[in-house]
Amino acid sequence: MKILKNLKTLLLIALSATPLFAINGDLLIGLGAKSRAMGGLGVAKSFGAESALLNPAMLSSVEGTEISVTTTFFHPVAYYDGGAGEEYSTSDLTLIPELSFAQKVNDNFYWGAGIWVVGGLGADYSESGDAATGGNGTFQMQTVLGLIKFGVPLVYKESGLSVGFTPILQYGELDINYKTPDGAGGVNNVADGSSKDFGLGYNFGLSYDLTQQGVDDLTVGVVYKSSIKMNYKGQISAATQPFATSLGGALSDDLEQPAEIGLGVSYQFLENHALAFDYKYVSWEDAKGYKDFGWKNQNVYVLGYEYKQKEWAFRAGYNYAKSPLRELDGTTAKGATLNLLNLLGFPVNIESHYGVGGSYSFNDDLSADVAFVYADEQSDAYNTSALVSQGMASEISVRHKQMSTSLQLTYVY
Repeated sequence: MKILKNLKTLLLIALSATPLFAINGDLLIGLGAKSRAMGGLGVAKSFGAESALLNPAMLSSVEGTEISVTTTFFHPVAYYDGGAGEEYSTSDLTLIPELSFAQKVNDNFYWGAGIWVVGGLGADYSESGDAATGGNGTFQMQTVLGLIKFGVPLVYKESGLSVGFTPILQYGELDINYKTPDGAGGVNNVADGSSKDFGLGYNFGLSYDLTQQGVDDLTVGVVYKSSIKMNYKGQISAATQPFATSLGGALSDDLEQPAEIGLGVSYQFLENHALAFDYKYVSWEDAKGYKDFGWKNQNVYVLGYEYKQKEWAFRAGYNYAKSPLRELDGTTAKGATLNLLNLLGFPVNIESHYGVGGSYSFNDDLSADVAFVYADEQSDAYNTSALVSQGMASEISVRHKQMSTSLQLTYVY
C-alpha cells in the first residue's frame, strides 16, 4: 500500500510540473541520475531499479529489493526571433520526478514498478510584445506537452541471458494556445485549453553476459520500445486551423509516441572501470502527428564511462543526436508554415549534450546520486519567405541551450 500511495503522490507532482523542453526529440536522455550522468546510457549497463524503461532485462542485476526516488531540475534557455528581435521563453525551469521499484524474487525471476516523467515539449512567449500586433512575431504562443509512463517490468534470467518485458501505460497532456490580431485592435484566442489522453505500449529487452562464453565482464543488450498512439482532441486541429490554407487543411489531433530500437554494449575492465556505448533509432517519420510536422528519424549515439569504488563512483557521458527538425522549403506556404510552428512552438534543435555525476553510499542500504547535464547552445534560422504577404518575417530563428541537475536516493533491503 505504501508503494501505491507513493506512486499517486508522484503522479500528482508530475502533473503539476511546468512546461519542459526535451533533449532527443520529445524524450529526456536517460532516466535516473546514474543514466543521465552517463549521457542517457542503459541498454547494456545496469542501473538497478531505474533500468525498468531503459532496458527491463537489466533489472536482473538487482540483488534484493530496491527503491529509487529521483528529482531533476531542468533549466532550458531559449530565445526566438520572429523578425522583431529576440524574445525569451519564460518556460525555463521544470521539476521532473521519478519513482522506481525493483525486487529479486529468486535467481530466475525479477519484477518492478515505477512512474516516470519521460519527456515533453514546451515554450512560453505569453509575455512577449503586444498580442494585438502579433507579440513581436511570437503570437504570445504557449505550448506544453507532458508525457508520463507507468510500467511493471517482468524479467526472467537463465545463465547469462535475461529477458525483460514492461507493459506501459502512458499519460499525455497537450496544450497549444496563441493569440492573433483581430484587425480592430483586439485579439483572437486560438486553441485555448488543454487535452489529455492515455495510451498503451510496451518495452521488450534482452541482455547477455558473455562470461558464459569465456569473455569476462562484457555485456550486450537490445531493447525495443513500441509506438504509443495518442490523440489530443481539439488541440492540434484547432491550433493549425488558422493555417489550413497553407497546410492544405488543419492537421490531425494524433501525436503518436514513436517506436524506438536500441543496441548497447558495456565492458568492465581493470576491476574499477567501465565503458559503455548505446545506439538508438527513433522513428519520428512513422509516428502520426510528428510526420505531419516534417520530423525526421533520429540516430542517437551515447558513450559513457564509470569509475567505481566501494563507497563512491564517478560517471561521465556524451550524447549526440541530430535534431529531428529539418528546415523545409520556406518559399512554399506549407514549408514556411511548418518551419514557423516547429521553431516557435517546439524548438527541439539541441544536438550535443554532456553528463557528469557520481554516487556516495552512506551504508549498505542507502546511497545518493547526482548528475549534471549540459547541452550546447544550438542556433537555427529557417526560411519563412512565403508568409511575408501575411505580415510575417522572411526568416525566423531560435537560440537554445539546456542545463539540468538530477538528485537521487536509493534504498536497498
